[in-house]
Amino acid sequence: MAAGRTAKTNAGRFFEDYQVGQVIRHAVPRTVGAGERALYHALYPARHAIHSSDAFAQACGLPAAPLDDLIAFHTVFGKTVPDVSLNARANLGYAEGRFRKPVWPGDTLRSESEVIGLKQNSNGKTGVVWVRTRGFDQSDEVVLDYVRWVMVKKRDEASDAPPTVVPDLKPALDVSDLCIPEGLDFSGCDFELAGEPHRLGDYQPGEIVDHVDGVTIEEAEHMMATRLWQNTSKTHFDGTMREDGKRLIYGGHVISMARALSFNGLANAQMIVGLNGGAHANPCFAGDTVRAWSEVIETADTDRPGVGAIRLRLVATTDGTVGSLKDGAGRYHPGVLLDLDYWALMPV
Repeated sequence: MAAGRTAKTNAGRFFEDYQVGQVIRHAVPRTVGAGERALYHALYPARHAIHSSDAFAQACGLPAAPLDDLIAFHTVFGKTVPDVSLNARANLGYAEGRFRKPVWPGDTLRSESEVIGLKQNSNGKTGVVWVRTRGFDQSDEVVLDYVRWVMVKKRDEASDAPPTVVPDLKPALDVSDLCIPEGLDFSGCDFELAGEPHRLGDYQPGEIVDHVDGVTIEEAEHMMATRLWQNTSKTHFDGTMREDGKRLIYGGHVISMARALSFNGLANAQMIVGLNGGAHANPCFAGDTVRAWSEVIETADTDRPGVGAIRLRLVATTDGTVGSLKDGAGRYHPGVLLDLDYWALMPV
């Protein structure tokens, strides 16, 4: 007699499955290696010198070149997908993201998320879940943490709404909130090897930097990247999940592409240390050509030799429009893919 079907697979959590204060330990820890860097640089035109060259990083006071900051972000994020966003309708935003220490080849990363907010939507079909996610290394030290919120489907639309809890989040990190890697010293930075002569004092708040270059998104590349981060969201792989048969590009793929494109004009924004906010404004699909521009929001000194901080608004588009984000009603233009507010470290 054939065995009966058993429910041992993971269908993901629905809105009713979350409670404020709940802590979720995500599977599966992952050891990242030097091959991670090579594949990341094959997928994106990433060229920031401190992540590319041990010798350059050592001249800046680090023991070797750390892995690209977004490798750590995507790896930690990917762990959370089966538990947080497998049944999500949309990833709505980010806040209070801090890159606390560099990640090196050989580190093992794992993730935990704490539910810090819940709010059912007025339609009764979905709700918003806020989580604070922490990425830990093999020594149980936090390498990064961030808040994100997602719109998640309800399992039963007739179920009662939980009490509404909306977390109070900072609109932006202060420079004093940033964690600067131990030993980092840009006072002897080789600007020729870095790729550009521009340092912190060359940028002014309100300045717009058009990064000029564009990259057309390939279907195979985005799926390879998303598998690399072990992101299991069905919309990135399964063409039957959408009526149009298209696979949605993982938003992190757009973030990494835009950050890599920003090298042209911001080559010395060497390390990401803070994530203030972000929105995936419109969907991205294979065949779209991504371009990017940045707005300088503010600059600040730090207490480290030669190290300054620059706050940037990074915008990715498909239409090449520079300097314009929203229409008169406050809606993102259809050509805007990404609106990301972050802090980076730069030589003064």
